Amino acid sequence: MSHVLLAAYRIRFPFIYAATVALIAVAIAAFIPMNDSARAVRTAIWGCAMGVLILGISITMLGGRSLPDRHTIAVTAPVRGRWLALNSPASAVPSHGVRAYGQTYAIDLVAEPLDRDRPEFASGPMMRPAPEYPAFGEPVRAMIDGTVVRASDWRRDHRARSHWPGLLYLTAEGAIRELGGPGFVVGNHVVIRGHGESRQVFAVVAHLQRGSVTVRVGDTVRAGDEIGRCGNSGNSTEPHVHAQLMDRASAWTGQGIPLEFSDITVGESEERITGMPQNEQHMTS
Repeated sequence: MSHVLLAAYRIRFPFIYAATVALIAVAIAAFIPMNDSARAVRTAIWGCAMGVLILGISITMLGGRSLPDRHTIAVTAPVRGRWLALNSPASAVPSHGVRAYGQTYAIDLVAEPLDRDRPEFASGPMMRPAPEYPAFGEPVRAMIDGTVVRASDWRRDHRARSHWPGLLYLTAEGAIRELGGPGFVVGNHVVIRGHGESRQVFAVVAHLQRGSVTVRVGDTVRAGDEIGRCGNSGNSTEPHVHAQLMDRASAWTGQGIPLEFSDITVGESEERITGMPQNEQHMTS
């Protein structure tokens, strides 16, 4: 039974799509006339919608518990310089609030160099041009030695959602992106499959700049090689690097693997460590 639940959990039937099906069914039912002949049909649609939603929630809860335990893997940081950690797995798991798309242990990194200011949220227009942020255009590097299995950089870089009205807009557009699948959520991205003992490890960097990816499927890379540049594509509030490890190439079915960065300093310390910064901590690589 656990294998069946885990399989259903992996194919993303749970919750997101169950909720979508339920909402569509309720919307359809709302247009059915309120008369005796149609009341039974309306009630049946509502009942089915609630049944699908409950089933999706149940599989999400039970299937997630069937996931195997994974040990933490040390990788090369995907950026160089001084970056701020947001949505870090060192502070909460799942780090982004959900386990979907393999992002259970994902981290977001925002550039905050000492020689250039990062625009403050709610201090200007609703949507700022992406180049105003120091992260935009910064090199992004491979986290592991491996082979490129996915590479995409055709999606546009949109403006940053830099004020509260912009975040409301992001919520609406994010729901639309969800219907399009993981590629529209993570934006431009590269997935690398590890070599040797790490063949079941897939390293992902996302929200890359349009046209910046320098590798193609089948290329062999080493950890630290530049593979693209930081952008603001996909479901992104401002230019940043989203990094995660998964147990397979597809974010549709991949599950997150715990990761930490090797050879970094955290906060004001000058000691180089292998670890992960917490939310609002600076990391220097």
